[in-house]
Amino acid sequence: MELIKEERFEYYESKGSDKVLLLLHGLMGSLSNFEGLINRFKDEYNIVLPILPIFDLPIKQAGLGGLLKYVEEFIAFKGYTHINVLGNSLGGHLSQLVVFRNPELINTMILTGSSGLFEDSMGNTFPRRGDYEYIKNKTKLTFYDPEIATKEMVDDIFELVNNKRKVLSLIVTARSAIKHNVEDRLEHVTQPTLLIWGQNDTITPPFVAEKFKEKIQNSELHFIDKCGHAPMMERPEEFNNHLCDFLKKYA
Repeated sequence: MELIKEERFEYYESKGSDKVLLLLHGLMGSLSNFEGLINRFKDEYNIVLPILPIFDLPIKQAGLGGLLKYVEEFIAFKGYTHINVLGNSLGGHLSQLVVFRNPELINTMILTGSSGLFEDSMGNTFPRRGDYEYIKNKTKLTFYDPEIATKEMVDDIFELVNNKRKVLSLIVTARSAIKHNVEDRLEHVTQPTLLIWGQNDTITPPFVAEKFKEKIQNSELHFIDKCGHAPMMERPEEFNNHLCDFLKKYA
């Protein structure tokens, strides 16, 4: 898919059908995180992935509040309704906030490695600027198989944390996610919800998924073994099978 630029929005769109599957990426996520999912569903769904302005918003607007406003304005700009929203990590957190505020627009919600209840991302010492080995090791902890954290991926994150402006936005956004605990609002979610979790996720561990399952009334949970924080990257075939079964029932 080619990057589309309209007004102040940048996004990808497959236009496979009129059924919208809105993907919200994580704090340091990108289109490539969803490559397997896109290849599987791009002709059957209108897969939409907005580029979240995590590092471009003014500092006073940075954080979940500013990102939520951006996503809501993007949805209004495109005129999407009956949305199936899917979010990983911070994107999952945003997905929940979109559902809370715009339930009439959301058909289903899919969360994978989502924040909102508990997250242990880079620890209290992150980011340690200039320490490449530290960043490499922390990046590898995202996955069960550390080889998925390629040198290119580590280089991108290392460059990011050594950019003063971007790392400030990253810190503000990460702290915002910690402050916005959603536990007391989950009981109000009525949309069918799919939870796909890595059994070996150390950032949002399995107990987080189980708590989401407990709190969201109409939800189903699937664990994927030998899998970390990003199941759609690390185990795309298993992830897609669970997603396919769910969408067939509800989308």
